[in-house]
Amino acid sequence: MSLTHSSRPARTLSRDIAHRLAERDIDPRAQPERVRALIAETLAAESSHEANSSARDDIEAALLDEFIGLGPLQPFLDDPEIEEIWIDSPTKVFVARGGRAELTTLLLDAETVRDLVERMLRSSGRRLDLTSPFVDATLAGGERLHVVIPPITSTHWAVNIRKHVAKARRIDDLVGLGMLDAAAAAFASGCVKAGLNICVSGATQAGKTTLLRALAGDIPAAERIVTCEEVFELHLANRDVVALQTRPATIEGSGAIVLRDLVKETLRMRPERIIVGEVRGAESLDMLIAMNAGVSAMSTVHANSARDALAKLTVLPLLAGPNVSADFVIPTVAGALDLVIHVHRDATGRRFVREIVAVTGRREGHHIEATELYESSGTRLRRTAASMDAHDRFARVGLDLDELLGR
Repeated sequence: MSLTHSSRPARTLSRDIAHRLAERDIDPRAQPERVRALIAETLAAESSHEANSSARDDIEAALLDEFIGLGPLQPFLDDPEIEEIWIDSPTKVFVARGGRAELTTLLLDAETVRDLVERMLRSSGRRLDLTSPFVDATLAGGERLHVVIPPITSTHWAVNIRKHVAKARRIDDLVGLGMLDAAAAAFASGCVKAGLNICVSGATQAGKTTLLRALAGDIPAAERIVTCEEVFELHLANRDVVALQTRPATIEGSGAIVLRDLVKETLRMRPERIIVGEVRGAESLDMLIAMNAGVSAMSTVHANSARDALAKLTVLPLLAGPNVSADFVIPTVAGALDLVIHVHRDATGRRFVREIVAVTGRREGHHIEATELYESSGTRLRRTAASMDAHDRFARVGLDLDELLGR
């Protein structure tokens, strides 16, 4: 929204408000109500009796966005249909709506982009400079921010803000979103309650975090959960949960806390469930070790199919060091992991669970045996004739596996 004013240029009005904020020692982040009052006071003094009330409301909203929100990006953050915002250059600002990209009419300048990023990073404790030219952070509203600057990018700052539009908190919510049907949802809920070790796979923006959050929502209330993430995204509403986040190195190059450190730390925190936001490297080994130690775990992994995810989980732990061999990893994956749920986003932007695969625990050479319990039939899941050998684990929590599978 561009600012116009009946009395004097908007930039002058904005500068005056900034000056008054400084004079009165008002911190916009900590004292938003005082900022609102000052803006209202300034506009009341400036506006003529003939001023259009609708125009005045627009000016007030834009000023509030500038001083309390994220300026010209705030309307996109407030729009519930927009899933992601990204800036390729100051004159190329995109949004994703319904899974599809749109080039907006918003035109910025390089200084505005830098100012917006600095404002977003203030509360995160993370930094962005030539020694750390990219950053992941969480915004106050829970959105995930990723920024890369030159010389890693060629010319302009690249900014991504990922929102979590789908507010699924329980597996049943996914039925309403069309991600899976009621029968598959009941089975997935039973797997969570039975303490199965579950991996959620899919491509970028397929809905992995949404699905993982919904699965976690069905963990019994009495169980203690510890989550490990690069930046906070899950925001679980469970009763007993501790959320851990990685930390980048200081400007001296020390003090970094990586995801592997967090996974190791969880085992000292009496977890009954460990949730790793996403495994991409050596932390997968520590997660597998935790699973084999009797702690139920869930995570996500980037993959094109459930079987690709299973294969990837046999390779990622090898990144932990030369002393970790495939002869150790493959039987560990086969014995620890129970289920892979693959979520997919199609060309129309629709997100849905495409397959659910059970790991049998058996292997042949470097191949881990798995069987499809549900497979894709268009945009719907079709139940196969296969089953899984976990009846006793379901029975311990009062559930009948055959009944859940519709056998």
